[in-house]
Amino acid sequence: MQRYFIELSYNGTSYHGWQVQPNAVTVQECLDKALSTYFRQPIITLGCGRTDAGVHATQFYAHFDIVQDNETNEVKPLNFERSVTGINSLLPYQISVKRIFEVENTAHARFGATERAYHYHIHFHKDPFKLDRSWLYKGDLDVAAMNEAAEILLEHTDFSCFSKSNTQTFTNNCKITEAHFQIKDESLLFTIRADRFLRNMVRAIVGTLVRIGKNEINLEQFKEIIESKDRSNAGQSVPACGLYLVSVIYPFVK
Repeated sequence: MQRYFIELSYNGTSYHGWQVQPNAVTVQECLDKALSTYFRQPIITLGCGRTDAGVHATQFYAHFDIVQDNETNEVKPLNFERSVTGINSLLPYQISVKRIFEVENTAHARFGATERAYHYHIHFHKDPFKLDRSWLYKGDLDVAAMNEAAEILLEHTDFSCFSKSNTQTFTNNCKITEAHFQIKDESLLFTIRADRFLRNMVRAIVGTLVRIGKNEINLEQFKEIIESKDRSNAGQSVPACGLYLVSVIYPFVK
């Protein structure tokens, strides 16, 4: 068999997250069906991570294998441009394949990634064009204080306090290399970059930083929340609609 990486983007509003689930439509389910139809064999993808219901991705990778031809005992070469066009014609409009490329059979979409980045969008005035694509927050926020708190994240590695409970992870350690808010066109954009992320981590971080912005907690209390390693001490998770996976880096992908 031959392994391929597929790069895609999607609007997650209509989907119950990335991963296949019983009795719910997911991005992976739609992609697997399209790939299986196009390549005329059962195909199951493995994604670079999970996104929750309503979360979007401007860059997402998955890998899949194509089984060799039973008659020739060889894997037929792909016309990559034609494959992208054909697969996109089978996918809903909210999901778009950008490219497909051949990789080593040991390449792994999830464990091979060395860095990921997310954006979280917040807007402050009703805007029909941001519905389900950004979080409408009604109130004032101290962005400077929120950025001071975001810098503190770079000083820690254990983010148990921001992780969904009962997840199957061996460690809650992550190395965050970038975290900051930026005011753009009367909206607020949060960028965070790390080697890995925990389940629900970004939305919980933003929810806690918003508490800083509302002057409900101070910087010292923010540090104490991180050091407590207790999810119940952190802020509520902000709505999924504002979250976007925007970058996934592999050492073998250009």
